[in-house]
Amino acid sequence: MRKFKLQVQMSVDGYMGGPNGEMDWLTCPWTDDINAYLDALTEPVDCIVLGRKLAEGFIPAWAAGPEGEDQASIDKMNNTPKVVISRTLTESPWENAVVAGGDLAETVNKLKAQPGGDIITYGGATLVHNLLAEGLLDELHLLVNPTALGTGLPVFPYTGSHQPLRLVATRQFACGITALHLEPQRA
Repeated sequence: MRKFKLQVQMSVDGYMGGPNGEMDWLTCPWTDDINAYLDALTEPVDCIVLGRKLAEGFIPAWAAGPEGEDQASIDKMNNTPKVVISRTLTESPWENAVVAGGDLAETVNKLKAQPGGDIITYGGATLVHNLLAEGLLDELHLLVNPTALGTGLPVFPYTGSHQPLRLVATRQFACGITALHLEPQRA
């Protein structure tokens, strides 16, 4: 079965965005060591899952070739098939992307059961909350930026119970970001 990974940037106090989704707090520019780490993380990935709101900015931004990204990274992002989770879209307006609605767990379990490499998601917030709440992720790769926001869009939703995680590895990068690699502890 394929692994489903989350890679998300967050503040030290657990937010993936400001109160209105602001991302102006992110640590930039990245250094070569974090770029190499992320290249290794995404190398086995052959499917990207995105929430609709994130897809609306993410897919066009990569199609345009974001400033500072090398062509290999741009090609990898554009050529990797995408699944956009949406309750409002019925068909994809983007090349190399399909829309999936309906039951999230059923959709994810079908993707994981297909042959292929790893699956990764970068969010958005609603999708991450639902994936975490339903226990659908196999690995969490949290890129902790050295900034406290005080409020915003939390990475972890309140589910009414603890979400035990196992620390697999940590890595600090020259730009100040620390990566936490975690796995959910399942009963």
